[in-house]
Amino acid sequence: MSSMYDQNLPQTPANHAPMSPLSFIERTAEVYPQRLAVVHGDVRQDWASTYRRCRQLASALSQAGIGKNDTVAVMLPNTPPMVEAHFGVPMSGAVLNTLNTRLDAPTLAFMLDHGEAKAVIVDPEFSGVMQKALALRQSTAPILVIDVEDVLYSGPSDQLGSTTYEAFIAQGDPHFDWQLPANEWDAIALNYTSGTTGNPKGVVYHHRGAATNAISNVLEWDMPKHAVYLWTLPMFHCNGWCFPWTVAARAAVNVCLRRVDAQAVFDAIRDHGVTHYCGAPIVQSLLVNAPDALKVGVPAGVKAMVAGAAPPASMIEGMEQMGFDLTHVYGLTEVYGPATVCAKHADWDELPIGERARLNARQGVRYHLERDVRVLHPETLQPVPQDGETMGEIMFKGNIAMKGYLKNPQATQEAFAGGWFHSGDLAVQYPDGYIKIKDRSKDIIISGGENISSIEVEDVLYRHPAVLAAAVVAKPDARWGETPCAFVELKAGAQVTPEDIVAHCKGYLAGFKVPRAVVFGELPKTSTGKIQKFELRKLAGSAAAIDA
Repeated sequence: MSSMYDQNLPQTPANHAPMSPLSFIERTAEVYPQRLAVVHGDVRQDWASTYRRCRQLASALSQAGIGKNDTVAVMLPNTPPMVEAHFGVPMSGAVLNTLNTRLDAPTLAFMLDHGEAKAVIVDPEFSGVMQKALALRQSTAPILVIDVEDVLYSGPSDQLGSTTYEAFIAQGDPHFDWQLPANEWDAIALNYTSGTTGNPKGVVYHHRGAATNAISNVLEWDMPKHAVYLWTLPMFHCNGWCFPWTVAARAAVNVCLRRVDAQAVFDAIRDHGVTHYCGAPIVQSLLVNAPDALKVGVPAGVKAMVAGAAPPASMIEGMEQMGFDLTHVYGLTEVYGPATVCAKHADWDELPIGERARLNARQGVRYHLERDVRVLHPETLQPVPQDGETMGEIMFKGNIAMKGYLKNPQATQEAFAGGWFHSGDLAVQYPDGYIKIKDRSKDIIISGGENISSIEVEDVLYRHPAVLAAAVVAKPDARWGETPCAFVELKAGAQVTPEDIVAHCKGYLAGFKVPRAVVFGELPKTSTGKIQKFELRKLAGSAAAIDA
């Protein structure tokens, strides 16, 4: 039965619009057209021209026959075309698939096929691997290849397509009449995540989730208008944690960075007045451990967001010495990057560094616009006691969760069983409600912020003719957080060196997935023959690293 609050009170375009981050750039271009939007070498774009170029990209894609729910892949570093793709591609109705620039050709070919990409935009630095990937595609459907040119890249490259990015968007209408999605549940992006078995899974984002997470980023950081944001975090990673849309919402500045190194980061902070940046622990460590000479003249008050591993006391102390303000966040690809934050309290400032590090090492509490995050019993879905000791699984629910896994209904159903998104991360919850990860239910290794499936590496090890049994676990690493450590049981009479095993892996795996340590010996097993990985984790810390 309808109530008096429903009768003759219709939902119309006058009182309801779908949520989408595309509206952010439209408003910013209207209100702050001359404000600086993009910095890249000598390139300076204001918000009016950036919005115009995004509309041209959308128009050119439409003229090429690409539209609603078509996939446009991009193989780009943090450059202006990557910023523009986050608006121009979905303005055409298409879905943006940002490819991980660290991946190998077979994996990229799988993604192009699985996502049914109709077009791909390629930076010259990655033309070689993309040429191989395009050749390895199983699909015979045509794919439009658009080559980007960048004066800041001077290395080798090949022209893959029939047009360049600038020539392509020049065909487009700068006044293209794009529309918000008819439904905010429509797909806006496709991001691939490394699973524990086989091929990567395609995580589908919706407009509502992208908008709500982008706004939550503003709220978690109290991010002001016209902030200056440095792109140390790859935009291919969970769409840069939704920060391309966040930056537009704040009429802020995108300071592009092709490659992350300490000199480039400190120079950018000084030269452009950077106020905010995000990064995995490796980025923060890179800055903390940089020579003091590089830090001269760096202003205090820069805000840094870290995720991927809990910041140790030494990192927090090092960041404070530089005058940087560190915020710890946690999430997964399936929840648009960070969806919890270790919200700090003023009274923590008075505590000793060790105690502050302990508190800041927690994964924290839900983002502003996420409905709920809890540690639940994995089977009963009942909350575990908030005693800081009882383990359960971190689960999310709300707007900041994916639509599901592309073409994988079973995995989607399992991920959302019981009305919660199951993260696979085991954790405890403290009396103050803050969450802390204790272990991973899946044997994922997180290296430099990138997920590595131990099973994928093990499969490659088993291909070596001398390998009888193999297991891969995470080895703590000061630079990368974690790296793969391979424990290998050789066949009788086999003569193989650790360097031989590494060379073998390099033939099959992307560089960051190759084991950095190889240990030979009989593997510890249960009575049923299952390898005891918890025993191997104890040994991994002392395993000798290989210069791979």
